[in-house]
Amino acid sequence: MPDVNLGLYFLSEFVGTALLVLMGCGVVANVALAKTKGNGGGFLMVNWGWGLAVFVGVLGSAYSGAILNPAVGLGLAIAGKISIVQFFVAAGAELLGGIIGAMLCWVAYRSHFAAEADPAAKLGVFATGPAIRTPFGNFLTEVFGTFVLVFAVFGFADYGDIQVGVPGGLGPLTALPVALVVVGIGASLGGPTGYAINPARDLGPRIAHALLPIPGKGSSDWGYAWVPVAGPLVGGALAAFAAPVLLGLAA
Repeated sequence: MPDVNLGLYFLSEFVGTALLVLMGCGVVANVALAKTKGNGGGFLMVNWGWGLAVFVGVLGSAYSGAILNPAVGLGLAIAGKISIVQFFVAAGAELLGGIIGAMLCWVAYRSHFAAEADPAAKLGVFATGPAIRTPFGNFLTEVFGTFVLVFAVFGFADYGDIQVGVPGGLGPLTALPVALVVVGIGASLGGPTGYAINPARDLGPRIAHALLPIPGKGSSDWGYAWVPVAGPLVGGALAAFAAPVLLGLAA
């Protein structure tokens, strides 16, 4: 495990996650809010937007190895690929990056937030919500989706040249497979919950929604907020235990 400058490590994860959330929340805003050029673009447009947001987020967090997600970080910590200190530093940076990225998205779409009458559409730009509210079923969906993501990250890292969590280990093109996995998860498992698969991606923007002076914004739906936090963390942990067995990495 290489020595790292924790200040630069924090900054790297903060910048990468802020870019990720700015673009990811931005594509939802473009699809969901009134009078945008992309209004009504559909869920597949959202899937591709989030996938490409991951790609850009990686470019902004090369120093830290582009973790960008506490669920991925937890999996890496369980597997001994990063230290517990690195995990908490990265998770804090990712949460703050999620808040700031969402606020920047609001600045970009401020006029459209004012023109949108539906509070649910406004919240949907920031945070995920279930199509049908069944908390345990929604939780399991987030577990499954995040398991796929973190399992794939382990597979790429151990059988390819992607070094997630290793400073300087991610080049621009090696992030493409992870970005495509994010698109695939959204297209296949995103329907029930909107697929957070990242606690910082949901909690950070949800905090921003609560703080920002958005007219007619309604509730931030804190009663649901545990699902896109707990589900991804459980999915990431399960993937960390399963990957060495299923991918044969323990041999």
